Amino acid sequence: MRDADLQTWQGKTDTTCLIDWAEAYLDDCRERFVGKTYKEKVSTFKTFFKEVDPEMSVYLLTPAITREYLMKQKKERSGYASNKDRKNLLAGWNWGIYYMTPQLPKDNPFSTPKMPEERSPRYIPPEEDFWKVYELTEGQDRLMLLTFLHLACRRGEAFRLKWDDLDFRSKRIRLWTRKREGGTYEYEWLPLTEDLLIGLAEWRKQCPLKSEHVFVCLEDTPFCTEYYGSPFTARQHFMKKLCEKAEVKPFGFHAIRHLTASILYHRGYELSVIQTILRHKSPTTTNRYLKSLGLENVRGALEDLSKNNREDKRRKCQTRDHIFGGR
Repeated sequence: MRDADLQTWQGKTDTTCLIDWAEAYLDDCRERFVGKTYKEKVSTFKTFFKEVDPEMSVYLLTPAITREYLMKQKKERSGYASNKDRKNLLAGWNWGIYYMTPQLPKDNPFSTPKMPEERSPRYIPPEEDFWKVYELTEGQDRLMLLTFLHLACRRGEAFRLKWDDLDFRSKRIRLWTRKREGGTYEYEWLPLTEDLLIGLAEWRKQCPLKSEHVFVCLEDTPFCTEYYGSPFTARQHFMKKLCEKAEVKPFGFHAIRHLTASILYHRGYELSVIQTILRHKSPTTTNRYLKSLGLENVRGALEDLSKNNREDKRRKCQTRDHIFGGR
């Protein structure tokens, strides 16, 4: 280096620090993912950089450092929160291996074992509780609840619905989702039930606003004035207030998706049918989803086991009586 010219000394070194990686990855995420997913990833990096120096070279980050960070998150927050951070940071590093220049080291320092979790089972409202809430609504709100129940759609899928997504002639509806790898919007068609078809057709005639979206804000109150006529994005406190008024345990929009899956399962529909309605790419996902709802198909197996045990015991008793004369 003593013999090197001035230009060599003043040139930039080919070293990447952690903040360089984070900014490049988040810029990419902003373009690919919905706002909620992007904010989650930003929050993960903010938390990470409270414990790890963002100016550290990517070559100095080791599994020991990341493990210590994740263990601290489990202790201070929860195993679930720690694993969510691990998922986002692991994905970010893998992205850097493929798309950054220079590439990140191929040994991902976040490839550490997951933390144990204590997660509560998902709450499925009783079907009668749903109808109690449903009876308190009218117009657009009632139609929206019916849409969630009959399509098992996610909140964003219902709020993004446009009139162009409805094929009244073929009695089907198109649902768009970003719940796919890469964050690309994809759609799938579902058949419309007769009740939902009639309700949507009637709402199209009665809606006081002409909008491309099916469900829009119609509250002209001081708080909602700026959103009047716009499609919904959250509807905070809507379900909570309805549940309180109906005097039932609170549940949200996504719980209605759980309820639909539960009803279909208990009525004996095949896994493939439930998978199509939930729009899962893999039956494994549907199976895991039903399991998370506490709907494993084990009761029949245990009942068969109990029945066989009783029959075996009865046969043994009959054999003993036959051999020993009933003694």
